[in-house]
Amino acid sequence: MMDEIRLKNIELAELSKALGAKNAGALEKAFGYTTVGEFLWHFPRRYVDVGELTPIAELPFDEHVTVVAQVVNVSQRQMHSRRGFIFEVTVSDELANNGQELRMTFFNGYQARNDLQIGTIAMFSGKVGWYQDHLQLSQPDYAILDTAEQADPRPIPIYPASAKMPNKKIRDLMGLLTELFTEEQLPEFLPEATLAQHHYPRRAKAYLDRHSPREIKQAYIARQRFAFEEAFLLQLSLAERSRKLGNQPAIARRQVKDGLADKFESRLPFELTDDQLEVGAAITADLARAHPMHRLLQGEVGSGKTIVALRAILQVIDAGGQAALLAPTEVLAAQHYSSIKKMLGNLAEPGLFGEGEGTGVALLTGSAKTAQRREALLGIASGETGLIIGTHALLGEHVRFAELGLVVIDEQHRFGVEQRDALRAKGEDAVPHTLVMTATPIPRTVAMTVFGDLDTSTIRKLPAGRAPISTHIVPMQLTGFRDRLFSRIREEVSKGHQVYVVCPRITETAAEQGILVATAEDGANQTMSVEAMFELLSSMPSFTDVRLESLHSQLDSHDKQEIMDEFAAGQIDVLVSTTVIEVGVDVHNATLMVIMDAERFGISQLHQLRGRVGRGGLPGTCLLTTWLDADHQSVNRLRTIESTLDGFELAEADLAERKEGNILGVQQSGSRSTLRELSIIKDRGLIESARDDVQLLMQSGNWAAEHSQLASVVGSWIDQSTSEFLNKN
Repeated sequence: MMDEIRLKNIELAELSKALGAKNAGALEKAFGYTTVGEFLWHFPRRYVDVGELTPIAELPFDEHVTVVAQVVNVSQRQMHSRRGFIFEVTVSDELANNGQELRMTFFNGYQARNDLQIGTIAMFSGKVGWYQDHLQLSQPDYAILDTAEQADPRPIPIYPASAKMPNKKIRDLMGLLTELFTEEQLPEFLPEATLAQHHYPRRAKAYLDRHSPREIKQAYIARQRFAFEEAFLLQLSLAERSRKLGNQPAIARRQVKDGLADKFESRLPFELTDDQLEVGAAITADLARAHPMHRLLQGEVGSGKTIVALRAILQVIDAGGQAALLAPTEVLAAQHYSSIKKMLGNLAEPGLFGEGEGTGVALLTGSAKTAQRREALLGIASGETGLIIGTHALLGEHVRFAELGLVVIDEQHRFGVEQRDALRAKGEDAVPHTLVMTATPIPRTVAMTVFGDLDTSTIRKLPAGRAPISTHIVPMQLTGFRDRLFSRIREEVSKGHQVYVVCPRITETAAEQGILVATAEDGANQTMSVEAMFELLSSMPSFTDVRLESLHSQLDSHDKQEIMDEFAAGQIDVLVSTTVIEVGVDVHNATLMVIMDAERFGISQLHQLRGRVGRGGLPGTCLLTTWLDADHQSVNRLRTIESTLDGFELAEADLAERKEGNILGVQQSGSRSTLRELSIIKDRGLIESARDDVQLLMQSGNWAAEHSQLASVVGSWIDQSTSEFLNKN
């Protein structure tokens, strides 16, 4: 059977041809693998080193140990406090002749029950505990040893396994493939100079060292090599995409002297910051080129990104094009429409038929009435409307632009790749320029990995007039702090200011109705809902004359907009809301943000919410409430928010606690990330090194001709979902 796939790249071979139909079927059922290459990337999650072995008689309490022992007794009993069973194994030391025994405990140990029969010899690894006057290992890792392995001192790989595909079976099947780990079967594609520079093993040896190392050090060097391989391929893919995008034709939108952009800038009642001027100059230069701009603009909440984007929009309109601003929610789209119209004044009115001296600005959302929608579509198609602001409604097939020259995407993480691509595709005659904005600062490693094909600009300095925001944790289990929280809200309203109260959910279950009154009395830890908080505030005598309103995603679009308009106009004192107000809502008189059960939100989300206050020159305050004990791990996250206003510092902290799938692949493309060894969090140095190596490779001219094997791998490396992600992001 092996002869059938010899002289071919074994990674492309079907598992059934390498391991037989039965084994291939078992692997596909357990892990979804169908090719040898997929199975080869089923790397061990750790290794047990024979050199780590400890005799049972010398086991240190509360430390991690490894023992080789023979099973001498097994038993099973039901758990009393919950469903399931405990499988207990007694083993005798194989290192000594004194008959020392040790107990192993497995909770719902279905796999252990199948593997560990009396007489079985295995290597066990775990933390030494104490139970009923006996030392024991609870839920230990184990690897069953055959006769040859007992005599072989090399480390034992511990694979991700399942009940029907245990570790021993995986090791046996992988062992059948190791004879094919040759240069011929696993050809190298990384540049020789790159391998030599980093002292990485060649591919065939790296596979062997990963699955059957002679010492653990070899395994971890091989792991570094495969992680670097992924980083290198990803960076090269991004660099190639950037090169191809840069070669696409676009209409140059050069700056027009004394045009709308210049008039807008001259009328600003304040000076732009140095960051805004620097970023604006880079965008002006990008737009003047005959190739499409692809730029990411990141900056703190309230840093002035919208003004920079508006300046670019007017430059495009001056040059005969149109611009589309895509926002993730109707509330934010309406907010942009209102604030941009206000900033532009009569520049937001067409000069030919209207009374202004500018261009038409229109709003298009899913809830727009028929007449309003028809008028907006007509203005877009005729070219009279230079700027169209909207939500997903802009993506509709009936939306036709006269000449789309610029796409601005606000809060890019809220959109799927297909949606972003659909809007860009509306530039029918030429590829429009693209400006992507985010108020969530992106750590350098993530920016390189996810947005490596975009030019990145950052606005760090906040404009003058932005007041500082003080942040405090409120321990709700203490009655005095609970009482002070409500009086603090009342005090802010008495000063003529407005307050946000944000809750993690809209409503509570029937069983939880009325729980908040009990919560205030006994300190029970209950998640606050918008409806419950609204009812609680409404029932308090001190809030009798306070104008309260609630806002959440289940409300009708018209009702949501009406509530936001009333809050912006100062007709609502306290707005109880979900995170629908997280992005873009700009109410200058709002000075207090109360976030209930703050531990239920992520670091970046809390920072975004906090940025809703202190926007009008008045000092802002953010109160983070929690029922958790002060030493709880989640409270440490709140202390991080409390300690700094630096969004970039917080972004790094957020990255440190997030899972990989939330960063690349899952949220962006709708499926798992194709990265299997590379960790964006742990492998920052590898990513930066790979980026430098790729840039050096690209400078050499036609790298694909010089490295044909590498070019072939790059073309097929990225799976379909990630390919779509890279091509459309």
